[in-house]
Amino acid sequence: MPESPIASREPHGPTWPAAGAARIPLWAYADRAVYERELERIFYGPHWCYVGLEIEIPNVGDYKLTRIGERSIIVVRNADGVAALENRCAHHAAKVCQKNFGSAKELVCPYHQWTYDLKGDLIAVPFRRGLKKQGGMPADFTIAGRGLVKLAVAVRNGVIFASFDPSVEPFERYLGATNLRYFDRVFDGRTLRLHGYSRQRIPANWKLMQENLKDPYHASLLHVFFVTFGLFRADQTGAIQMDERGRHCVMSLQRPVDDVGTAKANESTGEMRQFQDGLTLRDPRIFDVVREWPGKDTVGIQTIFPSLIIQQQSNSLTTRQALPNGPDSFDFVWTHFGYEDDTDEMTTRRLRQANLFGPAGYVSVDDSEVLEINQQAAAGSPHGECFIEMGGVGTADTDHVVTEAGVRGFYRYYREVMGY
Repeated sequence: MPESPIASREPHGPTWPAAGAARIPLWAYADRAVYERELERIFYGPHWCYVGLEIEIPNVGDYKLTRIGERSIIVVRNADGVAALENRCAHHAAKVCQKNFGSAKELVCPYHQWTYDLKGDLIAVPFRRGLKKQGGMPADFTIAGRGLVKLAVAVRNGVIFASFDPSVEPFERYLGATNLRYFDRVFDGRTLRLHGYSRQRIPANWKLMQENLKDPYHASLLHVFFVTFGLFRADQTGAIQMDERGRHCVMSLQRPVDDVGTAKANESTGEMRQFQDGLTLRDPRIFDVVREWPGKDTVGIQTIFPSLIIQQQSNSLTTRQALPNGPDSFDFVWTHFGYEDDTDEMTTRRLRQANLFGPAGYVSVDDSEVLEINQQAAAGSPHGECFIEMGGVGTADTDHVVTEAGVRGFYRYYREVMGY
């Protein structure tokens, strides 16, 4: 494989455009050396990565597999709480667990059957003392300190985060006051109820999805369903709010609940070539929206650096997790949930509205396609750049949604942590 013309251009890596966060160099989406640097500095660095919900592992011994970067992670419940362990045997590096979900009394590597307890400590090594006075481990071998790699874990209101860096800052400080308030708005301490999953592989760089959910500019143009039926329009009251370093962001919107479900032309729709006035759905139940959270926000989409999106759209609740597979692909896992005390009517409402999202959702299918064509063009022109100046060039919070301030905030922090 030829050497990367971008990453090899300078001894310390590529140079970011002089315009800073208002420009995104296209090599950031496609260059392998840049991606490897992201894995080390972001995913394996001092950041909290989402790994699941407590309701996914309700009983002692229950586990699920996920990834941080490209490393497989076991999230397991033990007698003392939740542990996150790298799914890599300390002996010969085989994956210890194979199934996405399971339950076990102990974790046994299938290769040589080294056995670990639910905290990741090594507890058994077959033929440790040999057989018939032959073989065995050296006399000074000890099982202490030879367990699975243990990650730092933070659990807040039923949501589990993990980090490879034990010096990562406390989770509450990591989020910051504004983003913590929005996090607690959805995860308010009530027991959650798991509704199911959607999964897809998107042939695009993982950062494009983080950008997409920080970018209200596209929502009133790309998502015809949103605008046609009044679920998200640029002329509605909204805001972009970030933490002080720009890495996390909340995109919120307020719209009249009774002004949903009918296509009505206005100043906002005049910018949309695809808009058709007067359309209605034969089955309008997907617009059966009720207010259930404090405040006036009807949409709250929170992006938590590096790989999590928490989405509250109408009454649907979803986490979205981006799992990178190299610079040009990521797996996208949607986890749909509600609350344990939801009525049957509310559960049905949440499930019905979930059809807006996911791989084939009325709205989200647009993003999957546009990110792929975004990647195709970016990969072919690594010396080009994106022009990100809607709403100015700054990274301050805004009280409207005609802006790319959230995207600029993301790249302000990204440049800092990547050393650009």
